[in-house]
Amino acid sequence: MHMPEAPSTPASADAAAGTVPRVLSGIQPTADSFHLGNYLGALRQWVSMQDTHDAYYCVVDLHAITVEHDPATLRRRTKVAVAQLLAMGLDPDRATVFVQSSVPEHAELAWVLSCLTGFGEAGRMTQFKDKSSKQGTSGTTVGLFTYPILQAADILLYSPEPGEGARAVPGGVGGRPPTGGPALRVPVGEDQRQHLELTRTLAQRFNHRFGETFVLPEAHIPPGAAKITDLQEPDAKMSKSASSPQGIIDVLEEPGPMRKKIMRAVTDTGSEVVYDEEKKAGVTNLLRIYSALDGTTIPDLERRYAGSGYGQFKKDLAQIVLDTFTPIRERTLKLLDDEARLDRVLAHGAGRASRVASRTMDAVRDRVGFVGRGS
Repeated sequence: MHMPEAPSTPASADAAAGTVPRVLSGIQPTADSFHLGNYLGALRQWVSMQDTHDAYYCVVDLHAITVEHDPATLRRRTKVAVAQLLAMGLDPDRATVFVQSSVPEHAELAWVLSCLTGFGEAGRMTQFKDKSSKQGTSGTTVGLFTYPILQAADILLYSPEPGEGARAVPGGVGGRPPTGGPALRVPVGEDQRQHLELTRTLAQRFNHRFGETFVLPEAHIPPGAAKITDLQEPDAKMSKSASSPQGIIDVLEEPGPMRKKIMRAVTDTGSEVVYDEEKKAGVTNLLRIYSALDGTTIPDLERRYAGSGYGQFKKDLAQIVLDTFTPIRERTLKLLDDEARLDRVLAHGAGRASRVASRTMDAVRDRVGFVGRGS
């Protein structure tokens, strides 16, 4: 794989000139495979955005250790996650693909931002409250408590042109984000909006106290993102932590089990293939999946399967799911067989990410008042 020092596509050239928005997103390596919800809700859009954005995508292994883990498993799953992203179509020459822990500035900026975050502010984060209430005090780590602050650092570290033209004095210019240059966008679902708001708050607080440094990130809902629910409990989100094995479809799953899960997916009373979130949540979820993968609108699907019942509809959907994920699975396994190639991709991505991250941290260190490293 040819990996030039700087990407040469039009989107990347525009990014260098400050004319396209930057996007940052990450995903945890906490399972042996991504799932259908990950793919339709985010990862497929990552691929399309690499041509329209200055894209930074990371596997967030620092976030993954907020719970007890096995080191060898984490290392393996991190490589599997990267291989899947490449197999889905991410191109290291068009997007910066890297592992979070390979860029130490993530942890450094998280500490600085932690010192700007109120205890009550962090404690109000909904995900922390939900998880800590289930796990109890003894099972809840400080890392889980500060998770959103690390997430804020992940985002702000890639702020476009941090501090350009800013006054490096406390207060800056009213705490406003730097003017000019591209925007900073973060693809988010509803469950992450609170974390993004905290990120914006911390960016504004830093800018106000130490001078304009960070562009305020914007929430971005990519077109085509689909909300996918559990195949067995269609009122619940498809999730590795909550779904049963039969309720979730893994990207790397064997074709046979994948087909069976679609055919056994919960439907509803009656036999009409119609979209109705309240009365037909199961069929509605399958229609969303079908439409997202096939491109056919849901009204057209309703007309196509009018009077035919669930059997043919599920059979056709199962084939579409197989046609989508079988090539990704094959490419992923091939990439995993060439570990040296994966290592080169990760080294290349970490190098590109580090150049931006180190520039950001140079500005942060200077404004906070840290002594320089010397020559």
